[in-house]
Amino acid sequence: MTPAADVPRSPSTSTETLADLSEGAVLGRIFPRLPAAAAELLGPGDDAAVISAPDGRFVVTTDMMIQGPDFRLAWSTPHDLGWKAAATNLSDVAAMGARPTALVLAIAAPPSTPVSVLEGIADGLRDCCEALAPGCGVVGGDLSASDALTLAVTAFGDLEGRAPVLRSGARPGDTVALSGRLGDAGIGLELLFRLGVDADGVPDLERANALKLTHPAEVAAQLTPVPPIASGPIAALAGATAMLDVSDGLAIDAGRIARASGVGIDFDSACLGERIEVALGGGEDHGLLATFAPDSALPPGFRRLGTVTAASASVRAGTITVDGAPHDQSGWDPYRGWDGAAG
Repeated sequence: MTPAADVPRSPSTSTETLADLSEGAVLGRIFPRLPAAAAELLGPGDDAAVISAPDGRFVVTTDMMIQGPDFRLAWSTPHDLGWKAAATNLSDVAAMGARPTALVLAIAAPPSTPVSVLEGIADGLRDCCEALAPGCGVVGGDLSASDALTLAVTAFGDLEGRAPVLRSGARPGDTVALSGRLGDAGIGLELLFRLGVDADGVPDLERANALKLTHPAEVAAQLTPVPPIASGPIAALAGATAMLDVSDGLAIDAGRIARASGVGIDFDSACLGERIEVALGGGEDHGLLATFAPDSALPPGFRRLGTVTAASASVRAGTITVDGAPHDQSGWDPYRGWDGAAG
């Protein structure tokens, strides 16, 4: 079981826990708080939901957040967790050039968890959808018991008649551009691990709350990211040749585009800000990294970071350079943790 000191903070004074209620009763408390989906033809209540797909195709993605490797209960409120669980999945849909339409949410939690914690998660998920992807809602889900609080979200998106934007379409000469923040989430994570812990290195609520006051932008970028969801379809309409969500670090994610496309990517250091290593290795900003034909204007919200380069005998496909010099592809790996400046 989760130790009492590590139980998620409850948004209310209710003393009811998951063990006090049936699964149906818990769902009855959660679903009224969740947003309905505009594409919903049949919502919660049956064995599966039915959502419309006017394009005849849809994109689907899934992501998990597990207490310990993915979040610390002393740092994140239930609302934070719900927001981030939604935001990270919405961003993956947007990275395909699609419009998010529906989510499915599964939660596993210790039976001692206050019911109000799940209500807070639902509120955060609802608020994120309403703010970043209006019309996207929750059409179903599941509950289970676990020693560690775990959230798993599956997201669906409508391509609206467009071809999906893949990682494999970048061509030499293309402009590399980003919509969203760069480096703030990495700085926020570094601050939390350095200053948001007690003398024994254990995440501390009081210290984390102090950081939220002294470094609000950086900590918020880590705990409650605001991905540029609308920029995904905008980039697709503007002819983006490749695109992905920057979740594990700019260098490692750019390397994924480069390898898939059989090219290299060269970043201009002047475009990366003052903390270049944090910008390249910090991760979790959830911006959209895209490439565009060299003769096309960048769509609103995107700014140039570099250029796609040709692979050669001396520079193999997938190589990332900064001002022409090779750079390590550091970032987040779920089995190794942070391998970069923000660890």
